[in-house]
Amino acid sequence: MPSSARRAAIAGVSSAIALVSVTACGGGSTASTGSAGKLQAAPAAQNLAGVCPKTVVVQVDWEPEAEHGPLYNLVGPGYTVDTNKKRITGPLVIGGKDTGVDIQIRAGGSAIGYQTVPSQMYVDKSITLGTVTTDVAITASAKQPVTAVAALMKKSPQVLMWDPATHPDWKTIADIGKSNAKVVYVDGSTYATMLVDKGLIKKSQLDGSYDGAPARFVSNPGIAQQGFATAEPYIYQHEVSAWKKPIKYQLLADVGYNVYPEALSVRSGELKSLSPCLKKLVPVLQQSAADYAAKPSETVKLIADLVQQYNTGWVYSEGTGTFAAKQMVKLGILGNEADGSVGSFDTKRVASALKTFTPLVEQSGAKVKAGLTAQDLATDEFIDPSIGLK
Repeated sequence: MPSSARRAAIAGVSSAIALVSVTACGGGSTASTGSAGKLQAAPAAQNLAGVCPKTVVVQVDWEPEAEHGPLYNLVGPGYTVDTNKKRITGPLVIGGKDTGVDIQIRAGGSAIGYQTVPSQMYVDKSITLGTVTTDVAITASAKQPVTAVAALMKKSPQVLMWDPATHPDWKTIADIGKSNAKVVYVDGSTYATMLVDKGLIKKSQLDGSYDGAPARFVSNPGIAQQGFATAEPYIYQHEVSAWKKPIKYQLLADVGYNVYPEALSVRSGELKSLSPCLKKLVPVLQQSAADYAAKPSETVKLIADLVQQYNTGWVYSEGTGTFAAKQMVKLGILGNEADGSVGSFDTKRVASALKTFTPLVEQSGAKVKAGLTAQDLATDEFIDPSIGLK
């Protein structure tokens, strides 16, 4: 589904539970409390100076959250936060060592007027990498083509959720389809059409009025609702005061939503010119993903702090981030591919996603590039197969 819709749902839930009061955003920049000091230089294989841009700019699709942890994990001490433009800039560090360049991570969502990441990448050519989900890349292929060079996540955390007390007989999404219960989701989500096409959900069940708030689910637990395995199970049990009990769910990845979510992508026309950089940078990104999976706590604290500083209305507690980081590893959302490496792509899966989502994207009115291939969408050219989660 479009990333803006994907995140708007969580934003609505988080805002509705009102964990903090929100005021208008202020402008300006603030420095981190810590000092960079003198960082030890990274080994030659991880030294990016001279081959990568002096500042590697990464445009993400939404506000700071644990799913972006492998990126925020690269930000070293002495960083600065621009609370006006919603971005953080600091030394690009791996394993506590300086790679010789800076990294800048820019928030998406309201910070870019809810534009898609490919559209932002083509408006602002200073962006090196953007987080782009496979179906979004297919949608953008005709006018804003991007090629993924590393998978930020192995599979989507998107779910359909339900109340186990109301529906003790529901174990899977297919069980929802055997009922007449409404499936409440954000209108325009590609996966909804996919579920109908696969016969898992009846078209008559679809209700595209989801606004992200928990009120409807709380008042009518007979419905099924979209959510994320990395957020709602924790939020509903611990932070939605009118609920405070478990929910059940099934991952859409288990029923055919086989996209690579928020894959790190470059403008396709610049793949060749960026190759010298990507040969060194992508393994650093892989290592950061492995490091974050093993020890996420400091990065989660940074993410929660950035949410507070950006003050956009997006609410994301450290508790949610801690749960999400663990849940990603537990469910294989952040995990190794079959070859044992993290960040790599299964080419057959990319091809399958292309076959599945091209007609769905075209049904929505978007034009898909003629002759688009899996190789256009993703490449393992820069992946180090020896780097994976332990």
